[in-house]
Amino acid sequence: MFDSRSFDAHESVTYFSDAASGLRGIVAIHSTRLGPAIGGCRAWFYDNDEAALQDALRLSRGMSYKNAVAGLPMGGGKAVIIREPGKAVTEAQFEAFGRIVQQLNGRYITAEDVGVSVTDMGYVARNTSFVSGLHHEGAAVGGDPSPKTAYGVYCGILAAVQARLSTRNLKGLSVAVQGLGSVGRHLCGYLHEAGVKLVVADINAAACEAAKQKFGATVVSVDEILFQDVDVVAPCALGAILNEQSIPKILAPIIAGGANNQLATLEDGQRLHDRHVLYAPDYVINAGGIICATAEYLHTGNEKEVWDRVAGIGKTLAEIFSESTAKDTPTNVVADALALRLIEKSNIQ
Repeated sequence: MFDSRSFDAHESVTYFSDAASGLRGIVAIHSTRLGPAIGGCRAWFYDNDEAALQDALRLSRGMSYKNAVAGLPMGGGKAVIIREPGKAVTEAQFEAFGRIVQQLNGRYITAEDVGVSVTDMGYVARNTSFVSGLHHEGAAVGGDPSPKTAYGVYCGILAAVQARLSTRNLKGLSVAVQGLGSVGRHLCGYLHEAGVKLVVADINAAACEAAKQKFGATVVSVDEILFQDVDVVAPCALGAILNEQSIPKILAPIIAGGANNQLATLEDGQRLHDRHVLYAPDYVINAGGIICATAEYLHTGNEKEVWDRVAGIGKTLAEIFSESTAKDTPTNVVADALALRLIEKSNIQ
């Protein structure tokens, strides 16, 4: 593991299993310099355990950077539950996961991610208090964070369009949304309201049909969505989709979406830069959900204040885009340097 390409001085990596329920997975804590590590739990089908490890390592590092740039007093961590093909994660397995989180004694705080719902987090919370993304009756903020993630992406698209196309009017522009899960669906709603022409793709045909009926979206195949002749491509599915093979075929001048780990390698940021494609670093633009989850967990701020913080993602991206242009440096390199500065200057150990 220490020689893994994705290992980045992670503080701890915990493999866990529960024989009674059949639960298996990994919790990776990248950094607690800024505070306890917070990050969602992803339930996914992995080809092998090495793939699950790589996902946990990359996602947890991304959470450290995301939380730092978002100005949150939290470190970065992530959990992955290894799903068995054809089987859903059971209530008993989520309860067992809660026991695992509790054993980490507050160093890691969990929440929803791909394949995990608010209901599932309720099962986790039966055995641990170190959990966010719950529905609290009468609470100032909480519950499903995906609308706020999507809104942050929407604000990021506005900033990117201003930087590259010199306008903040989205009406008549075209956006290709890859993935119509919780974030992608909400993003389509924001964009449709702004007068955007939508092109969509998802492995779920019913989700595509719903977007076609509700938003007038054009549906294309998942193999072609990244290569549409549109103003913006918004990846909102899984990561590593921007790589040496896909980047030369991209026609859009802007990539700004909610998926984590969109770049397969750091070099792919340079490839996009060389082709004059403006890339919104994923962990900056998709921070809306973790801003919400942190406010819920720490009881800081009401609903309006959280929405305002999420809207601030646009300003942060505008500053990154400006520095990228001034220094002729890829946006992902600018963002990484900013995150590292914020983490390293912390006095919290």
